[in-house]
Amino acid sequence: MRAEDILPDEASFVERDGMMLRKGTVAAFLANARTWLDAQATPEQVAAAAAAMLAARPALVALGLFDILVPRDPWLAALLTG
Repeated sequence: MRAEDILPDEASFVERDGMMLRKGTVAAFLANARTWLDAQATPEQVAAAAAAMLAARPALVALGLFDILVPRDPWLAALLTG
């Protein structure tokens, strides 16, 4: 399966489990996780990344992301499952 099989180029959202999921949600989560784990990130950047990841968590769960992938970092895993 390819990305366009899930979400065509002209679409910005896909519906899963009654939730509208925006294109780019997984990529944004990965970028925020990198920031959250970056020892050089400021406390403000870490807090903003954590808030964005927590806000995206319902969409990521609906996509089944955490059924397949588990964060290696125990603190990140705890943030997302706690």
